[in-house]
Amino acid sequence: MAQSSGSVLTALTALALVIAVSPITVIPAVLVLHAPRPRPAALAFLSGWVLGLAAVTTAFVASSDLLGDLRKTPPAWASWLRVALGSTLVLFGVYRWLTRNREHPMPGWMRSFTRLAPVRAGLTGAVLVVIRPEVLILSAAAGLAIGSSTLGVAGEFLAAAFFVVVAASTVAAPILAYVGAGDRLDDALERLKEWMEQNHAAMMAVILVLIGLMVVYNGIHALR
Repeated sequence: MAQSSGSVLTALTALALVIAVSPITVIPAVLVLHAPRPRPAALAFLSGWVLGLAAVTTAFVASSDLLGDLRKTPPAWASWLRVALGSTLVLFGVYRWLTRNREHPMPGWMRSFTRLAPVRAGLTGAVLVVIRPEVLILSAAAGLAIGSSTLGVAGEFLAAAFFVVVAASTVAAPILAYVGAGDRLDDALERLKEWMEQNHAAMMAVILVLIGLMVVYNGIHALR
């Protein structure tokens, strides 16, 4: 069933915000500003991230007709699987929250962002869209929602652009602020980096619960 522009934008906003507020989205954007060449590396990372989101979303907009029947009439077992997976994510998020004060050192792959050269930063930004399953799934859901709507070609383009802008906003904000303000933000960014290193477990717990609740809701909604 085709969706109206209002319902599509509401759905896109929710999907994009889950990507935007994820600590695995925000932390790399801050860490890359500590690279040896922060401005070009950060701008390259932002460009890769935006292009990756745009490419994945566009691909699923284009394939919405092909995948439409599968999406509209999922088997009951698939819906129950969503509920089970979502519930697992929620429980794991609760566990991470309850153990947030234990020692949770930041993974080494995150710290590697502080050593990225510009070209590698751009490639990393694009690749993260594909290898992060929640980003891939949410971008796919956004693309399918846009492609199955009644927005028309121009409306689909604007809706996809809206989704990408919102999803990339928390990456763009610190990077563009640094490009504009330069070294004046060094102290603030260092404090933000240290805060994220200390609180990334709690941030991850919150995003796991949010994603889990969304998956559970979609599974229950499909069973109706």
